[in-house]
Amino acid sequence: MLVHPNIDPVAFSLGPLSVHWYGLMYLAGFAAAWYVAKLRTRQPWSPIRADQIEDLVFYGAVGVVLGGRFGYVLFYNFPQFLDDPLWLFRVWEGGMAFHGGLLGVIVAVALYARRINAPIASVWDFIVPLAPIGLGLGRVGNFIGQELWGRPSDVPWAMVFPRDPLGLARHPSQLYQFALEGVLLFVIVFLYTRKQRPRLAPGGLFLLCYGSFRFFVEFFREPDRHIGFDAMGWLTRGQILSLPMIIGGGLLMIYAYRRARTRGEG
Repeated sequence: MLVHPNIDPVAFSLGPLSVHWYGLMYLAGFAAAWYVAKLRTRQPWSPIRADQIEDLVFYGAVGVVLGGRFGYVLFYNFPQFLDDPLWLFRVWEGGMAFHGGLLGVIVAVALYARRINAPIASVWDFIVPLAPIGLGLGRVGNFIGQELWGRPSDVPWAMVFPRDPLGLARHPSQLYQFALEGVLLFVIVFLYTRKQRPRLAPGGLFLLCYGSFRFFVEFFREPDRHIGFDAMGWLTRGQILSLPMIIGGGLLMIYAYRRARTRGEG
């Protein structure tokens, strides 16, 4: 059994302002996305020029924050929003959801693509390798802040989180998600997109892989206490939200390759 190092979630303070590690992970994710995007502009089929990266990352960041917050409110805590609508804007109280952030990024990137007159689908494919970096770093932030821990377990690497009122040894599921949704997903989509692929295929691969990884890791992650299991005594809210990603991603890849063959592109 391991014990969480109980790291202070506040990285440093500047007067009355406290800077949390979770926020720093977001900033590091955006910086890494900027760097990888710069590299990808060197590909001859890139729909984005190097001088457009800053605006693209800005649009994506806005989509992540707004979509993530709205998604958490709608998908995970809508009753609280109905009781207190202003809670939506109190972001400092916490509450972000990946599935909402994904929708926010899709919309934001589509708006930016229209602004620069680039094919929306091509720009979506362009950003695919950028997303896992922020996802992985976000899970590191969850681990430091002792959030979203796993279910009780007796595996040798089970961990006791000091902030857990039950004091149980649990799966460090934040690290599982870091490894799968961050590292492994990045490797898969980065290597896949080193060659030109049918339009929408990279996006489909991302949806398929993320949805599958998230569905799997939910078996080790403690369900939200105010929600519990949604169906059949084992299906969680995260798994329900991931199912459309798995199905949609697979169908999108099939469509992309069939469309390419029809057009004689591959």
